[in-house]
Formats: sequence, C-alpha cells, structure tokens
Amino acid sequence: MTPQDIDQAPEPNLPLFAQNDMQDLRSRWEKVQIGFVDEPRTAVVQADELVANAIKRLTEVFGTERHKLEAEWDKTDNVSTEDLRVALRRYRSFFDRLLTV
Repeated sequence: MTPQDIDQAPEPNLPLFAQNDMQDLRSRWEKVQIGFVDEPRTAVVQADELVANAIKRLTEVFGTERHKLEAEWDKTDNVSTEDLRVALRRYRSFFDRLLTV
C-alpha cells in the first residue's frame, strides 16, 4: 500500500470546538479584553483561566476522538486492511488538526 492509496478522499478537518463553544470562548475573551482598561491584573488572571479552560476542553475533545479511533480498529484481531486504511486516514486527519493548534 502506498501513501497515494491512503490519500484517496482525505478526511475533512473539522473544527476543534463546536460552534457554540467557540462563540462562548470568544465572548469571554472580549470581556477579558474590555476589562483590562479598568482592572489590568484581574484581566490577566481571567485570561490565564480562560486559556487553561480552553486547553482543558481541547484535551477532552482529543481524548474522546482518540478513544473513538482506537475503538474502531482495536475491537478484534480480525480487522481488515480496509478498516486499517480508514483508521489511518482518520488518524492523519486527527494529527493534522492537532498540528494546527
């Protein structure tokens, strides 16, 4: 099997966060930024908390996706080459999304 065989119909790179989660994070960031004018120290503390929360959520998203990927190919010893090819494509998509962070 060549890389070209695996590359047929690439997996889409889906957003890392659901649309409503992304909007919430951006809204919270705007509030932090606006708050800097009156309370710079508080704004920086809030920014730190927001970034930590986003990283935690990102870790949860990737953990869930990785678990799903493992479950697809590691279910039995009788996994076909086609199943493994599809799994490798999904891992590639997953990896590409991870590198865009």
